[in-house]
Amino acid sequence: MPYSLIDIQISDSIAEITLNHPKKRNALSFEMIAELTLALREIAERKVWGIILEANGHVFCAGHDFGDMLDQDLTTMRKLMHNCSTLMQLIHAVPQPIIAKVQGPAIGAGCQLALSCDMVVASEQATFRTPGGAGGWFCITPMVALTRTVGRKRALEMLMTGEPISAELASEWGMINRAVPAEKLNYETRDLMHKATQGSRQMKGIGKHAFYTQIELDEACAYEYAAELMASTGVMPNAQERMRAFAEKRPPVFYD
Repeated sequence: MPYSLIDIQISDSIAEITLNHPKKRNALSFEMIAELTLALREIAERKVWGIILEANGHVFCAGHDFGDMLDQDLTTMRKLMHNCSTLMQLIHAVPQPIIAKVQGPAIGAGCQLALSCDMVVASEQATFRTPGGAGGWFCITPMVALTRTVGRKRALEMLMTGEPISAELASEWGMINRAVPAEKLNYETRDLMHKATQGSRQMKGIGKHAFYTQIELDEACAYEYAAELMASTGVMPNAQERMRAFAEKRPPVFYD
């Protein structure tokens, strides 16, 4: 379907979804959220190995579009938060690895969007900020992604102060995978995607789902879940091919 706020390009089995509303700093309006949700659901069903989420303009994403919120009632606000939360969870549910390619500021729900992706590569010009602590509306939903990415003290520092942190510091904190010079952003993102999409596409999808499932479990339950899944996937054709290829000293040939 045609999109008005995002662009989609697929080449070499990699989908690039580009936030393309720079006049509004790529804000997460009702319409932007709806388009991103639909795009991810469509791409999830295609034979695509990975997804890069990026943005046009100087800002990656400025967060929510306050134009959708001014003078609205509680029902509308609930709907917006529900739709946004559904989008963030969908990023984890999509079987393909998703890398956020962050070229500029990621603010509030925009920070949430970037950190919800499986991996993040950011330009050294990028910043990450949850500004609510310095204003009148605390960043409660961005908190969910942030606290699952960094430790409590660093998350609370960002949430309470509302101060932006640099891509370099975000990398040191483990919030993102790489902070790179702006001119190398595209290369480094593609390089990480290439490395993350080697092997069996089927097993990547199973592994991604398993990651987000086990991380919320206590250790004993996580091992019980992981051991059963490891056993059941170990008898699948791709896993058996990997073992057979190793034993026969040849490259594996996967079935997807």
